Amino acid sequence: MKNKLIGFIGILVIIGLAIFFIWRGKRAGLSGEGPWYHRADTASVALVENFWNKELYYCNYDSAGDTTFHYWPQAHALDVFTDWYLRSKDSRVLELYDQWYEGVPAANEGGFWNPYYDDMEWNGIAALRAYKATGQERFLEAAQRLWNFILPGWNEQAEGGITWKKGLEWSKNACSNGPGAILAARLYQELKRPEDLDWARRIYAWEKEVLFDNGAIYDNINAQTGKVAKFCLTYNQGTFIGAAVELYRITGERSYIGDAILAADYTLEHLTVEGDILQPEGTGDGGIFKGIFVRYFTQLILQGDLDADTRGRYIAFLAHNAETLWAAGITTDGRIGPDWRSRPGTPSAMTPQLSGCMLVEAMALLEREGLLP
Repeated sequence: MKNKLIGFIGILVIIGLAIFFIWRGKRAGLSGEGPWYHRADTASVALVENFWNKELYYCNYDSAGDTTFHYWPQAHALDVFTDWYLRSKDSRVLELYDQWYEGVPAANEGGFWNPYYDDMEWNGIAALRAYKATGQERFLEAAQRLWNFILPGWNEQAEGGITWKKGLEWSKNACSNGPGAILAARLYQELKRPEDLDWARRIYAWEKEVLFDNGAIYDNINAQTGKVAKFCLTYNQGTFIGAAVELYRITGERSYIGDAILAADYTLEHLTVEGDILQPEGTGDGGIFKGIFVRYFTQLILQGDLDADTRGRYIAFLAHNAETLWAAGITTDGRIGPDWRSRPGTPSAMTPQLSGCMLVEAMALLEREGLLP
C-alpha cells in the first residue's frame, strides 16, 4: 500500500511539473519575450543612447550630437517610444514621454502649431497613440489641438484635399492627406464624434480619386496647373494603407481592404531593391519613409482580415527585411542606416534609425501576436 501511495504521489508530481512547464512556456509566449522582443529593445534603446538629447529633450539629427531641430521626426520618435512602452511597460519610457512633451513644443517656437500640415498630422497621430498607451489626458488634448490646426488646411482647390503647407494652398499632397485621414479616423474611434468619421471618409475619398492609380499613390497635384506628380514614395503608400485599414475597422467595408492590398502589392513590386528589400531613401526626411510604410503595412497584416496566402506573403516579406537588417544593417551599438543591407558609418542619421526601430518593433509585435513561424 505504501509503495502504491509513493507511486501515486510520484505521478502527481510529474503531472504537476508538466503542467508548470507548459504554463511557463505559454506565459513566455504570451509575454512576447522572444528574440524580436530583445532585438527591439536593442534598437529602441540605441535610439535613446545615440540620438536623444538629455538637455533639450528631443532627438538630435545625428549620432554625433547635431542638435538641429526637425519637428516632424520627433513625432516618429514618440511613436517608437509608444511601441517600446506597449511592448515592455518599461518605466524608462514614461520619463521620455515627460521629456518629449516638454522639449518638442519648446523647440517648436513654444507650441505644436507648424506651417506644414503633414508635420502636425504626424504629431497628432503620435500624441493620440501616447494617450491610448498611458491614459495621460495631455496627449489627447494635444492631438485635438493639432486637429483643430489641421482642418483649415482643407480647401476646394483641386476639388478638395488638405494642403501641404500654409501659403501653398494649391499644393495638395499625399503626405498631408493620408495621415489626415488616419488621425480623423482614430479620433472618431476614441471620441465617437460623427464629424471626425465624415472627415476621414472625405479625405480618403479625395486622395483615392486624385492620387491613387491601381495601387500607386502619386505624390501630389498642383491645383494651379492640374498636373499630378506621378512618382511614389513608401510613406505615402503606407499612410494610404493605414487610412484604409482604419476605415475598414470602423465600417467593415471590404473595398477599403481591396484598396490597401493594391497599395501594398504595388510597394512590394516597385519600391524595393533586389526584388524584396524596401529601397533606401536617404538620411534626410526620406530616412523615415519606409519605417512609416512598415508601421501601416503591419496594421494591414494584423487587422485587414486577409486570406491566409496574402497574410503569409506579407509576413514573409517583412521578416526577410528584418532578418536582413539584423544580419547586415545594424552596428554593435544598435545604430541603423538607410540601407538595411549594410551598416551605417559614424556618425549615423536619426531618421533611418527611426525606420529601423519601426521595423524591429513591428516584428516584435507580430511575434507577440503569434504570427511568426
